[in-house]
Amino acid sequence: MSDQVVLITGALTGIGRAAAIIFAQEVAHIVVSGRRDKEGEALVAELQGLGAEAIFVRTDVRKDEDVRNLVDQTVKRFGRLDIAVNNAGTEGLRGLVTEQTAESYADTFDTNVLGV
Repeated sequence: MSDQVVLITGALTGIGRAAAIIFAQEVAHIVVSGRRDKEGEALVAELQGLGAEAIFVRTDVRKDEDVRNLVDQTVKRFGRLDIAVNNAGTEGLRGLVTEQTAESYADTFDTNVLGV
């Protein structure tokens, strides 16, 4: 498994971040994605410190062009994609259901249902 190319969406926090760290201990090539550049680059540095070759690609999984770019950048850098961990998700606004807005509901639905 050490020569696999792994792509993880929603890799900057929670389960995605934990998966990236575990894969970094076993896999040579990791692509992490998320929407925050600073956190993405910090995670890449951490993964490289564990011995993995890692890159960050800023991606909003709700946008088809971002997802296409993510896969394209993965293949461009590593020549292939072996494992995809489609982990991106959101819980939306915290609070009562009656306090949710149509916009926050749409963002949550688009990320969790339509996103990669």
